Order: sequence, then C-alpha cells, then structure tokens
Amino acid sequence: MTPLAPHRETIRQGGTFLAVGLAATAVHALGATAARIALHASAVAATTAGYLCAVGVSYLGNARFTFGRPALHGAQFARFLVVSLFGLAANLAITHWLADRLGWPFPATLGVIVVVIPALSFAAAKLWAFAIPLSPDRIERGRG
Repeated sequence: MTPLAPHRETIRQGGTFLAVGLAATAVHALGATAARIALHASAVAATTAGYLCAVGVSYLGNARFTFGRPALHGAQFARFLVVSLFGLAANLAITHWLADRLGWPFPATLGVIVVVIPALSFAAAKLWAFAIPLSPDRIERGRG
C-alpha cells in the first residue's frame, strides 16, 4: 500500500459522499419546497419535512456506496442517526436564524444549509458513524 492510498480512498469516499449527498439534498430540497408551497409550512417545518424525505436516501447510499458497509447493521445505524439528528438540529438552527430571525429568503437559507451540513456530516460519518470498529487482534497488531 502506498502512502497516498488512504488519501485516495478518502477522496473516493468524498466524491461518492458528494454524489449520494446531492441525491439526498435534491430529495430534501424538493420535499421542503413542496411542504412550503403546498402546505404553507413554516421554514422550519418545511425543512423538517425535507429531512424526513431524504434521511433514508442518505443512510442507504452512504452505507453501501460511500463506505462499503452493510446497510443492515444496528449499531452503525444508531451512530448514523446520531450524526443525522445532529445535522438536523444544525439545519433547523440555521433555518431558524437565517429565515425566521434575519428574514433571509428561503432559497438562500437552503443554499447555506446544503454547503455547511454536508461538510460536517462527511467528517462525522467517516470518523465515527461508518468507521470500521477495530477488533482486538487489529488493536494488538497496531501495538507491535
């Protein structure tokens, strides 16, 4: 393995995460916009609806394609949910401050969200949610 191999893998994962994220973001934006227009939902309610539409796309796509992990893995899914709910909380906070408090247009608010939240989510997904746990023998080999 070359010294650049781990970086190549991270770059590949980042590209795949971006592709999965774009699909999930499109689902999120469509769901949020539909809720806002059709249901006259508040900005926070609309972005929550968008999140609920997109979370499955994000989990399945990232488990299988980005990180090559099994989709049916309870502990991994629980970690993903923690990361995802943190992202949702940050998403709602940004939406509340920008759209509700500062009066930004909803599309501009979504623009900020689709840049900030994915960057934070990739780091958390790679380093924790989808990380391959070290087995005791791998830990022991690392000491030698």
